[in-house]
Amino acid sequence: MLATLFGFIRSAARRPRLVGRALCAVVALLLCGGSVRAHEIGTTRVSVLFQKDGTYHAEIVTDAAALVEKIEASTGVASSADTDPAALQSRLTRSDEAFRQRVHLVFGASDVRPVIAYSIAPGIDALSAPVATIRLTGPIPPDARHVTWSYAWTFASYAITLRNATPENPATEWLEGDQTSAPFTLMAPAPRVDRLATTWRYLTLGFTHIVPKGLDHVLFVLGIYLLNGRARAILWQVSAFTAAHSITLGLSLYGVVAVSPKIVEPLIALSIAYVAIENLFLSDLKSWRVALVFAFGLLHGLGFAGALKELGLPRSEFVTALLTFNLGVEAGQLAVIGTAFVCVGWHCAHRAWYRRRIVVPASMLIACTAVYWTIQRLPL
Repeated sequence: MLATLFGFIRSAARRPRLVGRALCAVVALLLCGGSVRAHEIGTTRVSVLFQKDGTYHAEIVTDAAALVEKIEASTGVASSADTDPAALQSRLTRSDEAFRQRVHLVFGASDVRPVIAYSIAPGIDALSAPVATIRLTGPIPPDARHVTWSYAWTFASYAITLRNATPENPATEWLEGDQTSAPFTLMAPAPRVDRLATTWRYLTLGFTHIVPKGLDHVLFVLGIYLLNGRARAILWQVSAFTAAHSITLGLSLYGVVAVSPKIVEPLIALSIAYVAIENLFLSDLKSWRVALVFAFGLLHGLGFAGALKELGLPRSEFVTALLTFNLGVEAGQLAVIGTAFVCVGWHCAHRAWYRRRIVVPASMLIACTAVYWTIQRLPL
């Protein structure tokens, strides 16, 4: 699909009347193909705590509707379109035995049968799916030394965090679908965190949080690019945005600043709308534009922090994880700007019709989308 899309853009660059349509098509494809949920690194995450009193407590957080549909499809039960949290919880509770078949917590050679409690909560906003929180508890078998985990109700990669009762680094591992985790040693000092592996993991997470998962951030960066294609104008805005979101990302992760996502998410959408609307009236960079981009960057940093907190940063490599995640975010933003320049700006930015046929229609499309998100994310 990408090859076809880029071919269409190159063809459009040779035919001026199609260029505006090409860029609008790119944005429309992004909107249709991407998730509208902001700041979500994954739809599933798992944490397991092994306590000194000889019990374990595991928690699975995942997309409730997707989980129920998978379970019912595997058992031949006709799925309902009702995604009300109460209805989903009832369906999930009835599917307890089927759910257990693909969840395995194995101590040595003993596959335990935990007590399971299911709860479903509404999504963070009208665009978000209901969230299932599944808690598994039980006694650790006597003489158990190691434990492994597998969860086959997801087909994507997810993070599992295992920790014992000591306050040291948790062991975080990324698993693919039904992959079984590496053995975790019970009641022993946590293993040292590999700095190189941490660097690569969080650099990748930062990049993918923008491309392809951060659709709202992609549109914001495109809004910055569309104002003025000159390097100086882009550099001032990107620098202000980077400095701002780095500040609030760090402060939030250190616990200095805490703002509810119910406030942050609508304001992030509103910031995208403002930047796009301003593009309709401005063609040159103004000082207040840089100040506003800085203020909006503070909001986006809080959004980044909300996603990063889900992962449980390793304490001994906290700074490494934070810095490399931030670098990954910057790489993702530069990739968006670079793609926009290669696909459209390189061929057309110097043309007399560029603003009329590219900047205005693309900014209008971004603004309409962001206004819609703002309304949908309001905690009504």
